Amino acid sequence: MIRIILTDDHAIIRDGIRSLLRDEPGLQVVGEAGNGEELLALLPTMPADVVLLDLNMPGMDGFATLAALREQHPQVRVLVLSMLEHERYVAQALDAGALGYALKNTGRSELVYALHTVAADQPFLCTAIGLSLLRKVQIPDQVTPDGVKVSGGLSKRELEVLQLIAEGLTNAEIADKLFTSKRTIETHRQNIIEKTQAKNTAALIKFAVSSGLLPE
Repeated sequence: MIRIILTDDHAIIRDGIRSLLRDEPGLQVVGEAGNGEELLALLPTMPADVVLLDLNMPGMDGFATLAALREQHPQVRVLVLSMLEHERYVAQALDAGALGYALKNTGRSELVYALHTVAADQPFLCTAIGLSLLRKVQIPDQVTPDGVKVSGGLSKRELEVLQLIAEGLTNAEIADKLFTSKRTIETHRQNIIEKTQAKNTAALIKFAVSSGLLPE
């Protein structure tokens, strides 16, 4: 039986994953934590084989938690489950000690496979990340007339968020308009900044104009 501890600051995410894995043979969720501090306090009394870890958490975030786990509980394998899809975060998490990385839109069957793979001490990257990296190898970086670099292009949702940013909406207003959370928009915004390498909102707006998202 593979013992799993869920570590995510959103209780609804933990509840969903617990429900998803409840009847899965060979997997057992033995505990939950809302951040790194809670996880480290839990592990001495609740041994686990795999920690399913979010990166973006208050207090001790996922990266700091990975460093602490590598030092204090090196036998525990970590599968990151995050909304952060840029390769910079994937590489940073793997360098910090994560054995696998999956996105939060990963399906049930792939998540189950990921947990078994990581528990067997084998590395794992979800399909979406693998395909994204492949596309970036196949598609050369694009540079707009304003000098903004786009690595492999933006997703449809990121383009929607970019357009709303360029229209002057705040993260909260964009979240309301797209029927999602402010946290999700913040993640999309960070991904857009990483992909475009824009240093500020003005540079993002220039990119939106040059891409035809807004009239000049």
